[in-house]
Amino acid sequence: MKRLLRASVLAALTLATCAAGANAQRSPSITAPSAILVEPSSGTIVYARAPYKRRAIASTTKMMTALLLLERRSLSHRIRAVNYSGSAGESTAGIEAGEKLTAADMLRALLLPSANEAAASIAVDVGGSQRGFVRMMNARAKRAGLRGTHFANPVGLDASGNYSTARDLAQLGILLRRNKFARETMNRSKATLYSGAHRRVVFNHNRLISSVASMNGIKTGHTQTAGYLLVGGASRAKVQLISVVMAEPSESARDADTLSLMRYGFSRYSSVRAVRKGQIYATAKVAGRSDQVNLVASQSADLVMRRGQRPTVVVSGVPDEIEGPKPRGSRVGFLSIRRRGKPVTRVALVTSKEVQAPALLATLTSGPLAPALVLLAIVGIAFAATLSRKRRRRRRTVQFQGEPT
Repeated sequence: MKRLLRASVLAALTLATCAAGANAQRSPSITAPSAILVEPSSGTIVYARAPYKRRAIASTTKMMTALLLLERRSLSHRIRAVNYSGSAGESTAGIEAGEKLTAADMLRALLLPSANEAAASIAVDVGGSQRGFVRMMNARAKRAGLRGTHFANPVGLDASGNYSTARDLAQLGILLRRNKFARETMNRSKATLYSGAHRRVVFNHNRLISSVASMNGIKTGHTQTAGYLLVGGASRAKVQLISVVMAEPSESARDADTLSLMRYGFSRYSSVRAVRKGQIYATAKVAGRSDQVNLVASQSADLVMRRGQRPTVVVSGVPDEIEGPKPRGSRVGFLSIRRRGKPVTRVALVTSKEVQAPALLATLTSGPLAPALVLLAIVGIAFAATLSRKRRRRRRTVQFQGEPT
């Protein structure tokens, strides 16, 4: 009965998420004491509640474990499982000491069923020991600007020195999602792991992945001290959002708050077409000719914006004249796409047709330098003629002096 009730509540939340309208919603009503919602392309904090409060983070710790493995090892690298003696109730994938799995499969075990033995094995393989790996974790957190974060182990077990903030967990989630393999893995409801001939299937602890189409990550966590956590990811209509809820009283509250945050974010942000490929943005004269050439966008570009706002597009680097010959599609200048006045990205401007070389007569007889060019040409011709006459005279002299007596 409880399972049926839970499924009904989740289905209702899912329908509500999908039905979010274009108009902005009121701030979400959530139970989490610490939470944040971020639009990652701009870094905008869409919603926050105690985002810098340091709290226990449970298995969301494994995001840093995964990030270091991805940065230090290839996916084909084989990792030997260490002897891990966990307490009752810990998350595992049943990987036994001595088994060898690829880094890719260890990551799947780490991110989906949140396997503690996978985290311990990765730590020893990458850091030489768990202690050495923890030093690497904290050094990486410092480089990433995670000022409210400290790690005490690679697993996420409760410890006084293992903590973070909602803001830092969101930033760590954004960093991890930059890796394609990590994105694909966190968006799976299950995976098959291989250790030699041994095959095992593991399932994602993040149940929203299989029940809500827009959800695509990132990592769950739970201990008695930390409560229930979820660093969530969701994408809809080219808008990606990252959420964090911490210290939740239950899985249901964790999931409900995550969906409320996502629904709120999607109501406030949309993706707009800033630049369309092939559209004319400038025109330039062709040097030495009477025609001109259109400059068009080399590709389309979309930008995530607050609903009701529009990006600005500024033409830059375009000369008054373009000198040929140049083939069609030659780069000439660029478009600077700006969000609220700040440059976000660039799109190259290219010629819409072939640019012909300047006509010689037009070059010589037009423009402010024309008299000088004509004079230079006359001097050059005269000089060449003089040199030619001198060479002919030398040849005749040599021939005369070389005749036999």
